[in-house]
Amino acid sequence: MDNPLILPDDSRPTRSDAVKNHALLLETAQRLFAEQGLEAVSMSAIAEAAGVGKGTLYRHFKNKSDLAHELLDQDMRDLQMRALRRLQGHHAPLDDLAWFLEQVVRFVDRNEGLLCVAAGDLSLLDTPAHLWWRQTIRGLLNRVQPPLATDLDYMTDMLYVMTDVRTLRFQKRALSYDANRIIDGLKMTLELLTS
Repeated sequence: MDNPLILPDDSRPTRSDAVKNHALLLETAQRLFAEQGLEAVSMSAIAEAAGVGKGTLYRHFKNKSDLAHELLDQDMRDLQMRALRRLQGHHAPLDDLAWFLEQVVRFVDRNEGLLCVAAGDLSLLDTPAHLWWRQTIRGLLNRVQPPLATDLDYMTDMLYVMTDVRTLRFQKRALSYDANRIIDGLKMTLELLTS
C-alpha cells in the first residue's frame, strides 16, 4: 500500500562516530575559545584542531553562533538546576534574589564571548532562557513581605537589564568594573529599591 502522503520514517539513530565527533568538536571549541578568545578562533581552526574535515564540522554546526548556543546550553541548565534547588529552600525572598542575581552575573561573566556571538544583532533579553531570569526576579520580588509598594514590573526590568551581556560588557570594558564590583552594585541597588 503506497500512500504518497505518508512520509517514510527517516529517524535513523545517530552513528557512534558522529556522536564522538560532536563531543570532540565541542571540547575543542571550548578549549580554543578559552586559550585564544572567541573572536580569534575560526571554524576552520576548530576543525583542524579537532582533526576532522570542515564538512564534518559544518554538518554539526552551521556557524559559530550554533556552536556558541550548544556550549551555553549545559551551563544554563546547570544554573537552572542550582536555582531550583536554592529556591525550594526556605530562605528570605530578598536573600534568594541577591543569590540569584550573583549567579546570573557570574554566568554572564563566564560566558560573555559566547553570549555575544549567540546574540548576534539581537537582544538576549527576549529569549526564553533569559526571560526565565526575568520571571525568577519578578517572582522573588512578589514574595517579599510586606509587599513592596512600587511598580514590581519596572523594578524587575531594572534588575533584569543589569544582567544583560551588553550591559555587563560595557561595565567591564568601558568602566573597568570586575564581576565582584558588579555583583556588589546589584545587591546595593536591590537593597535601595526594596527598603
